[in-house]
Amino acid sequence: MREKMTKIKHFNPMALREKYGIGTKSNDSNSSFWMDDTYGRRTSIFDGWDDEDVEVKKPAVDTIALAAYRRSVANFVNIVTGRNDIPVTFNDGNDSYTDGKKVVISSNVKDKNFDSIVGLALHEGSHIKLSDFDFLKELANGYVINKEVILKAGKKGYSEHEVTVHLKNLLNYVEDRRIDYFIFKNSPGYKGYYHSMYKTYFHSNIIDKAIKSDEYTSNDWDSYLFRLLNLTNKNRMLNVLPDLDKIYDIVFVKNHPSTLKDTKDAYKVALEVYNVILDNLDDGIEETDEYGEVSTKPASEGGEESTESGDGSGGDGEPKTLSDEEFEGLKDAMSSGDVSRGHSNGSDIQLTEAQKKQLDRAFEKQKDFVDGKTKKTKLAKKYAGELKSIEESGMRLTEVGGKGFGDYDYRTGEYGKGKTNCVVIDRITDSLVDNNLCEALRERYYRNDDMVSTIAEGMRLGTMLGKKLKVRNESRDTKWTRKDSGRIDKRLIAELGFGNDRVFSSVFTDSYADAHLHISIDASGSMSGDKWTNTIKATVAICKAASMIQGLTVDVSVRYTSYSRSNYRRSDSERPAILMAYDSRKNKMSHIKKYWKSLGVSGTTPEGLCYQAIMDKISEGSKDKESYFLNFSDGMPMFSNSDLSYYNEQAVRHTKNQVKDIRAKGVKVISYYIGSEYDSDRYMGDFKKMYGKDASFIETNQLVPLAKSLNKMFTENC
Repeated sequence: MREKMTKIKHFNPMALREKYGIGTKSNDSNSSFWMDDTYGRRTSIFDGWDDEDVEVKKPAVDTIALAAYRRSVANFVNIVTGRNDIPVTFNDGNDSYTDGKKVVISSNVKDKNFDSIVGLALHEGSHIKLSDFDFLKELANGYVINKEVILKAGKKGYSEHEVTVHLKNLLNYVEDRRIDYFIFKNSPGYKGYYHSMYKTYFHSNIIDKAIKSDEYTSNDWDSYLFRLLNLTNKNRMLNVLPDLDKIYDIVFVKNHPSTLKDTKDAYKVALEVYNVILDNLDDGIEETDEYGEVSTKPASEGGEESTESGDGSGGDGEPKTLSDEEFEGLKDAMSSGDVSRGHSNGSDIQLTEAQKKQLDRAFEKQKDFVDGKTKKTKLAKKYAGELKSIEESGMRLTEVGGKGFGDYDYRTGEYGKGKTNCVVIDRITDSLVDNNLCEALRERYYRNDDMVSTIAEGMRLGTMLGKKLKVRNESRDTKWTRKDSGRIDKRLIAELGFGNDRVFSSVFTDSYADAHLHISIDASGSMSGDKWTNTIKATVAICKAASMIQGLTVDVSVRYTSYSRSNYRRSDSERPAILMAYDSRKNKMSHIKKYWKSLGVSGTTPEGLCYQAIMDKISEGSKDKESYFLNFSDGMPMFSNSDLSYYNEQAVRHTKNQVKDIRAKGVKVISYYIGSEYDSDRYMGDFKKMYGKDASFIETNQLVPLAKSLNKMFTENC
């Protein structure tokens, strides 16, 4: 058999993890650019906290990030399975599972554990694609279990129900190997996510340590199950239980996952493994109750505790209790070849009582994982509603920033990464307002009446402007006669007899090309008051006028600062944000009347960062159209959080580059600085650096007449 093992390529996920693994913290993630330093102290779900009595305060759920994670995970599942009908949803616990119809993942997803959750989602999604759930139901109901096996297990003290559970666990383990091999073979680019899943759900410090100890080395079901579930661990020892090496050969050599065609094949392997285990278990102990009923229970549950260990246990002297540091050193020595991997050395390791309790919890979690006993807790109603709202509004996170924006952190002695996530909201919905998910779009009862009148005045002014702009709807024909080609001019036919052959005419039609205008509004806190109401009034007027003109479309974005509720420190949760408040190609003017009364200011001025986030949207209107970008702003770009510092010359230069990119896409840029004469003298130099010659200063009371000046811009060129 050993010769056979050397000739046949094993499927060993752990070995693949070692070969293709990511390594240290700096690069141990397929999504390492998302990683943060705030993740807990556990390396695995099976590793407990340093102090189990310490209550860990659960932060609020960042539903915006959660929605982004869900979309990413769903995309992974769709790509790998080749199906787009497998929904990915959340539960409120720490577990993930599939019911054969959908993949449910934990809402406790962070950058740090994203890879393992992706791996688990791929794993569960692949089950939907490849596993026979009807057969699994038949097994759960005991329909496919051979009666001889039930009788054999009965002699060992196990009931028919317990046999079903045992076989289900074994089948799930073998089926997992089959499913995972399918992904490894057909989608090798996703191996890293699986390695992360194995590391999180099957490899931990306490499991590693237990495998090298005498724990779970008795001839009982739990010992065999523990050793079986951890056969992919690099610390495995195949001589601690009778025929454990035989079981390894059955699962990974004789029945290599590549040879298993379906769930029924996997069950045959599980049944073979179960028979080997039963052959090595002690016969059960018969007991008679007070009514004379005779029953049999497993030997491990009867009489005095056995003091015997598994094969190779013992050693001279008292077993040695190793600290975590000592054990890590032992593992390093083993990996370097300085220490034998034989059980006689490993038996010197003894777990403390606290470590044994930790191990028991870890093993229970492993069994639950394999058995599918996950806590199917629904996501809190509040968060479920927010997630639905986020999906409906198209809210997402887009990375912005770049080199040179990382602020120096005196706590760590390092510079921030210089990049951050910008919140982009594609559309306004009722639920977006109801759930207060947009800081720039909230019910502001104390001034909503003022905004209603502002919008109404903008509509009135826009109607007047639209009448002037109606010239764009008109065309002008010019007829050119006595041409060499074209249509024959009937009036000139008589001249053909007099040697004149230029009797043709052509009609040239002058018309206005289609045009698109993107209006970007600064919604920072300093824009409050008259600045805001006049800006909204002018913008509404432009939108109303455009609605009256053929071939002239307008969309409006509002840029502001958003705050994540997942972090208690405001500075760490701050994000640049931009709301697509109106699009004449999709919305009617009633959209403005309904929602803009709730528009308001919030935060700082993440100018160029917001342009960067929606660059594609700004430029999409330039295709086969005259395209314009109109900016309203009252200050210099500024923004900061724990990842990025966006101030002064760096922010000015970044915004300038974004404006340059907008122009490069064929968009004409017009920018107005809103403020006082004092502000004009103070900031116009930097403002012109960003927006060039088209930048100009404008008083707040000039914003309404500004709309009229656009009439000239839109009508000067045919």
